[in-house]
Amino acid sequence: MKRTLATLALVLAAPAAFAQSMEITRSETLAGQLGSGDYFTGTAYVAPVFPPVMNDVSAGHVTFLPGARSAWHTHPAGQMLVVTSGTGWVQERGQEKRIMQAGDVVWCPPDVEHWHGATDTTAVSHYAIQATVDGSAVAWGDHVTDEEYGQ
Repeated sequence: MKRTLATLALVLAAPAAFAQSMEITRSETLAGQLGSGDYFTGTAYVAPVFPPVMNDVSAGHVTFLPGARSAWHTHPAGQMLVVTSGTGWVQERGQEKRIMQAGDVVWCPPDVEHWHGATDTTAVSHYAIQATVDGSAVAWGDHVTDEEYGQ
């Protein structure tokens, strides 16, 4: 009986031995960089928040200074923007430019061409959350012209 209980205890404990542990990434280790001029106009600072370790979902925290914006782009699985501070603009190709403010959440559906960034007078920061599909999370297009931005 004791041997059976001991064996049962080992069998039940085995999955715990192979389980992964929680991991904490400290904010000071999340170094970012200025957004590439290939994909941004003006000053944008992009800091990774987490890599695509969970179902190929990743996130970045992006800060746009006044006048800064992304180029036109799409996401194969869509993109969620969670505005953390400031006021900015977001626009879907062929639609009116819209205001986004701290606390807003913006859903950009899969393959819908759009851009987002600061207004001409205010900075904005947001989390950008997207998934990778077939090795890519974004397809970049042309820069948003000053005329398109000013509309």
